[in-house]
Amino acid sequence: MTKELKDFVEGLAAAEVMPNVYNQYAYTCDENAIRRANLLVYLSQMYKIRPKVILVGEAPGYRGCRLTGVPFTSEHLLMNNMEKLSLFGKENGYLLAREKEKLLKEATATIIWRTLLEYDIMALAWNAFPFHPHKTGNAESNRAPLKQELLSGAKPLAAIIDMFNIKHVIAVGNKAEENLKYLGISCKKVRHPAQGGSNEFVKGIQAVKEQLKEGQYGNY
Repeated sequence: MTKELKDFVEGLAAAEVMPNVYNQYAYTCDENAIRRANLLVYLSQMYKIRPKVILVGEAPGYRGCRLTGVPFTSEHLLMNNMEKLSLFGKENGYLLAREKEKLLKEATATIIWRTLLEYDIMALAWNAFPFHPHKTGNAESNRAPLKQELLSGAKPLAAIIDMFNIKHVIAVGNKAEENLKYLGISCKKVRHPAQGGSNEFVKGIQAVKEQLKEGQYGNY
């Protein structure tokens, strides 16, 4: 499986992207080598854990996966974990793409991991579009991925669900649900925690957990 995971990451690195998109794994930047390494560490860890649940977001944000290479993380989370979380940290092999004194935090990543910990769900994290879409002339911004971009993300999304033998799929927001439907993959949708959606996201994860426990959503 190690070779398969490496090939997967290298495939992302070689992918061509549309204008106003940054491929944080591409060979064009030395820092991206660390991001590729971080993603491989993460996928290797998760393959050992073998989660049955995947949480599919929309796309990397400029304060999060764009910098770290790992979905639903920030520099601060990647280096320091959070209480009751031992997945990340230097001790597990993660590195900063660029050394700095003040590490950025990312609100969505914090909310997601805090909620997963609260409801005792270990989920593989991925995005419907695996690269960072940004506004014209402003790399430090986020925008919703276009339909064509989402379609280009469908292949790696399907591949990762297959590689990890995922049983339960949770779409975080409409864009993720759209891609999963395109692939014919059944999913539960929860509200994206951004833009005031934190409480609804938590309620959605709570509902999914109850369905998992009661067997309404297969075996957990």
